[in-house]
Amino acid sequence: MRTTYDEADDILVLHLADKPIVRERSQDWYTHISYAEDGTIVEVVILEASKQGAWPLLKSEAA
Repeated sequence: MRTTYDEADDILVLHLADKPIVRERSQDWYTHISYAEDGTIVEVVILEASKQGAWPLLKSEAA
């Protein structure tokens, strides 16, 4: 798995596999899932990631 974050557009992409994408579904306005032919998830795209609380992935507890 690898992640890509576009700070300018606030888009987080979680790349789960290197298979070709054959189908995409929107879970809601912000979350889009892409599937391979065999039904496995290839990638998850989260729009407005920081606003949705998805970025940064790990938040420091230090104050």
